Amino acid sequence: MATVTVPAAVVAPETLAPPHPIEWGPVVLGGLAATAISVVLLTFGAALGLSAVSPYPYAGLSAKSMAVLSGTYAALVMVGAFAAGGYLAGRLRKPWAEGVEVERHFRDGAHGFAVWALGVVLGACLSVAGVGALAKGATQAVTAVAAGGASNPAAASLALDPATYAVDRVLAPNPTPNGPAAPAITSRADLAAPMARAFAAGLRNDQLEPRDRTYLAQLVQQQTGISQADAERRVDDAFADLKAAEARTRAAAEAARKAALIAAFAVAATLAIGCAAACAGAALGARHRDENTLVTLFGSRRFW
Repeated sequence: MATVTVPAAVVAPETLAPPHPIEWGPVVLGGLAATAISVVLLTFGAALGLSAVSPYPYAGLSAKSMAVLSGTYAALVMVGAFAAGGYLAGRLRKPWAEGVEVERHFRDGAHGFAVWALGVVLGACLSVAGVGALAKGATQAVTAVAAGGASNPAAASLALDPATYAVDRVLAPNPTPNGPAAPAITSRADLAAPMARAFAAGLRNDQLEPRDRTYLAQLVQQQTGISQADAERRVDDAFADLKAAEARTRAAAEAARKAALIAAFAVAATLAIGCAAACAGAALGARHRDENTLVTLFGSRRFW
């Protein structure tokens, strides 16, 4: 890109009508231009990113490298798009020959700020569906982890229906000293629900209560025919596996929370830099307008 200053035609100050404080035509054009440029470049970047990753091991970029490159590219695209939109708004705004220089500069920058604000609103409107779905999924995941539920749907339902667990305790058969009591439950599906609720109660309290442990061991002994000690050992191993799975779920939720936190700060910082770029672009466009500067792009003297 090159700039050439062309002698401006002499215009009498009285022939220039005082412009409005905000000219919405250049602002709307700059906001639409910033949005269009960002959409095109981000789509192109997505295509490049898809070509740089691979589902096969030891092929393509790693997830961390891809995240860093994608974030950097998106930030540069947003800043450049806002700068271009601000430049258009400042260049197309009517000059104010009789105004105070400080006021002219402020109004030029205000047009760049208006372009930035309009571009942010348009971008939010375009991405509201995807962001809403992401926020809904994140909220559901955090709620499930906070409730202490595991991946089992029956376990997760305990936090919403504790009365069902109370019914399981009331209807549980009494333990017998000579062997397991014969429970009234006969099918595997009927066994799975109370056992899952007992395990989920233990996960919520961080330990399996003795009466729940005895009840689960009796159910296992009844269904498998193994000894009481082996049944209790099997129950303890299953509960330990569930606790490990819950810990992994919480760790994944914590990692996702930290990643979302960093991403939110990065987006906010990028938008702030984009605001400064839009204001600076508007000031540059206004100066080129006042100096009658011809801008050439790739050797072309036309706009395109």
